[in-house]
Amino acid sequence: MSTSYPAALGLTGRVLRLLVALNLLMGTFILGLLIASTVAAGPVFTALGVKHPLDDWSFVLAMRAVMVLGLCAIPVTHFVLTRLLAIVDTVRAGDPFVIENAERLQKIAWAVLALSLLNIVVTAVATNASSARNAIDIQWSFDVTRWLAVLLLFVLARVFEHGARMRADLEGTI
Repeated sequence: MSTSYPAALGLTGRVLRLLVALNLLMGTFILGLLIASTVAAGPVFTALGVKHPLDDWSFVLAMRAVMVLGLCAIPVTHFVLTRLLAIVDTVRAGDPFVIENAERLQKIAWAVLALSLLNIVVTAVATNASSARNAIDIQWSFDVTRWLAVLLLFVLARVFEHGARMRADLEGTI
């Protein structure tokens, strides 16, 4: 299997490694923004487009809550990306149907579900804090693709588990 598309697997691995680095960079940026917002709230929130930030502390707290929730997404995203990298490595080695990949896919499914739910929470916080004076432009809409991806990941986990068990049974009979 790995000889069919070696360039695609190599590219996939490089892209996933780049995404891991960008995710960590984003986490560093969000953490820096959160720290800066506590040290110099006025200038930071003014730079973010908040009108009279020190007059509306509930809005400032909501924006900080969105930052904290964004920070919560960083390790979950890292978890997903590193599990995907491990799966790509098993495909490259020519042995993708192993029980470990089934477990990885199951865990990725739960993590993607958590990220989807976190997205709803971020939207709720932003919507609740948004006003005519200071609007947070984060909107949520039902994305069927995201929820189908979660379901697909759970199904693929079962397929990989079944494939790994069938292979183990076959190897045991030979």
